[in-house]
Amino acid sequence: MEAGTRGLRVIGLASRKLTAEEVPDTFEGVSLSDCNFPVSGFDLLGFFAIEDPPRDGVMEAVLKCKDAGVKVVMVTGDHPTTARAIAKRVSILQEPQKQAAADLDSFQVLQGCDLDSHLPEEDFDELSASSKAFWQEAVQHTRVFARVSPLHKRIIVQAYQCFGQAGLGDIVAMTGDGVNDAPALKQAEVGIAMGIRGTSVAQDAADIILLDDNFSSAIDGMEQGRLAGENLQKSIMYTLCSKLPQVVPALMEVFGIPLALAAVQVLLIDIGTDIWTAVAFAAQKPEVSLMNRPPRHPQRDWMVGREILAFSYCYIGVLQCCFCWLMYFMLTPGIGRMVKEYEPVSDYGHQDRVVERTGMTVYYWTLVLGQVAAALSSTTKSQPLFGDGGYGLPNHLLNVTVVLELILSLAVMHVEWTRKSFEMELLPAWSLIIPFIALIGILAIDECRKRFGPKQFLRR
Repeated sequence: MEAGTRGLRVIGLASRKLTAEEVPDTFEGVSLSDCNFPVSGFDLLGFFAIEDPPRDGVMEAVLKCKDAGVKVVMVTGDHPTTARAIAKRVSILQEPQKQAAADLDSFQVLQGCDLDSHLPEEDFDELSASSKAFWQEAVQHTRVFARVSPLHKRIIVQAYQCFGQAGLGDIVAMTGDGVNDAPALKQAEVGIAMGIRGTSVAQDAADIILLDDNFSSAIDGMEQGRLAGENLQKSIMYTLCSKLPQVVPALMEVFGIPLALAAVQVLLIDIGTDIWTAVAFAAQKPEVSLMNRPPRHPQRDWMVGREILAFSYCYIGVLQCCFCWLMYFMLTPGIGRMVKEYEPVSDYGHQDRVVERTGMTVYYWTLVLGQVAAALSSTTKSQPLFGDGGYGLPNHLLNVTVVLELILSLAVMHVEWTRKSFEMELLPAWSLIIPFIALIGILAIDECRKRFGPKQFLRR
C-alpha cells in the first residue's frame, strides 16, 4: 500500500507446484472466480513496484484545462490507491473543501465494482431514481475511475454526455491507446488515440491521432479549435456592424430625408471592401484570456448569439448610424433646404441631384471609416488594443486589408467613371478629414468598454 500511495504499480509474485492432474489442457479465466486452475496454497515470493511517471508538461496541461473550464477525469485499470496518487501528482485530484469532505471523498475516486449496480441495460432513461442520482454525483464530483473494464469506460462517457452540464450533456473528448479503449473512443464526441504506442484498433475508432503521444498536444489542439471558432465569431461581428446604417437611409426617406446611401454603394461596401477584411480575421492571434473562459456549449451558446447581435446591431451599428447622420447633415451643403422643402425625387433638379450625391458620398465615406473602427474593435472581445496590457495590431493581413479598403474607397470617389457609376461627387479635403471623428470616436468608446465595462460581455 505504501508503494501504491507513491504512484507505483505493484505486482505480487507467488509460486506453487502443480500436480499433473491439476494442470489444465488450456489455461483459462481472467479472475480468481473463473480460472480453471488452483489459486490457493501459493508461497509469496515478493513484490515488484513499477513506476510509470507522467510525461513532462502533463500537470501544466491539466492546470491549463482547469483554467479553461474543462474537467479532466482519469479513467484507468490501475489500483485506486495508485490512481489516486498519480491524479494528485498531476493536479487532476484535489482535496475537497472541509465542509463537504465527508460527502465528496467517497465520490472522488470510484472503482468499477462501485459502478456495477448502477449500469444501464440500454440507456440511462431506464435507470432507477437512485442510480440516476448516483451518476449525477459521479459526473459532478468524481475525477478518478479506477479498476474499470472496457464496458465501464463506455458507460462513463455516456454518463457525462447524459448528466453533464445539469442535464444538458457534456462534450466529451476521450484519450486512449489500447484495444479496450476503442468502445469509449467511439462513444465520445472526440476520440483521441496515440500515434506511437496506440493500437490500430484504437486508432481506427478515434477521430484524432496524436503523433507524439503527448497529452499537452491535445490541449494545444483545443486552443486552436477555440481560436478558430472565436475568429469566425469576430468576422461575423464585424460583417454585421454595417447592416443597420445601410438599412436606416431607406427608412428615413419616409420622413422626407433624401436617400443617404444608394443600393450600389451598399454593394460596394459589402462586396468591394468588407468581404476581404472579414476573411482576414482568420489570421487573428488569440487574446490572453482565450483559455481562461468557460467553453462554449453548442446547444446553449450559439455561434451567433444575442451578445454578438447586441454588439453588432445595438452597439457598434448604432454608433456608426449616429456618426454617419451627424457627418451627413454637417458636411452636405444644401441638405437642410432639401429636407425642409421635401420635394419628390422625380422633381429633383440638377442642383438637387448634386446635393443628394454629395450627401451620399459623405455618408458612404463615414460608414467606411466606421467599418474600419468596427474591424479594429472586433479584433478583441475584452482585451484593450492600446496602453498597458494592450493587444496591439498583430494581424498584419487585417492591417493590409484595412489600408486597401481606404485606398479603394478613395479611388472610387476620385476616379471620374467610378464616381459616376456609384452615384458620388467629389468632396473637399475637409469633408474627407472630418469624418475621421467617427473612426476615432468608435475606437475610443470601445476601448473604454474593454477597460471599464463588464468583463463578462462577449465572453463566449
